[in-house]
Amino acid sequence: MHHRPALEIKGLTFAYPDGTPALNGVDLTVEEGESVGIVGPNGAGKSTLLLHLNGILRGQGEVKVFGLPVTRENLKEIRRRVGLVFQDPDDQLFSPTVFDDVAFGPVNMGLSPEEVRREVGRALGMVGLKGLEKRAAHHLSFGQQKRVSIATVLSMRPDILVLDEPSSNLDPRARRELAELLQGLRVTKVVVTHDLPFVFEICERVVILDEGRVAADGDVFTLFSDEELLARHGLELPYGFYPDRRLKPQRDGSGAG
Repeated sequence: MHHRPALEIKGLTFAYPDGTPALNGVDLTVEEGESVGIVGPNGAGKSTLLLHLNGILRGQGEVKVFGLPVTRENLKEIRRRVGLVFQDPDDQLFSPTVFDDVAFGPVNMGLSPEEVRREVGRALGMVGLKGLEKRAAHHLSFGQQKRVSIATVLSMRPDILVLDEPSSNLDPRARRELAELLQGLRVTKVVVTHDLPFVFEICERVVILDEGRVAADGDVFTLFSDEELLARHGLELPYGFYPDRRLKPQRDGSGAG
């Protein structure tokens, strides 16, 4: 059986109301189970692209999620299937307790109180925060808040997890914990970020967006080994970071890890 791609974008073009072009004919297909990093200079259109994946913005062209077009009548289903995690947890966490934040989606989906409790427990378990249900999110560390905001979308069992700058403002330990958490999630992932080493840790494939178009698309090792390519698109790896295949985390325990 031929499985449908998780995400199909064809000829996506978008300009802001003042006429500023943001996307300029983006073509991108993501297969189910892939982890794809989207990188590029400021103003390349990364965040704009991300907001098209669950219909917050709608441009010209085609966006499909598992074959379902992102149109007004499909929005409810699309937003369940595409879990969007914003850069700032404050945009996602607004309830009195962690439990209420994580329960928000399942409650809106009409699940029974028993099912809601089960989904909240499952989602918090996935991000390593079980037991914090009664806490207020704003009393948690920033790294914990980030993980709660991921749990708020995992509680809806999304098919695609889309993360905007997930590692920004995290201290090194929280960043490492987040990378390990994301590596372990068996779900299609699209990560938009400036943090190239973070992409290297959690994505097999990277897409460089520049001036609203896909400028390069390939496996993360090959693209990150090409300094000229990166420099051409205003990207550089941090000093002393070399993309070494041996450093690449093994996905499923296979390989000579």
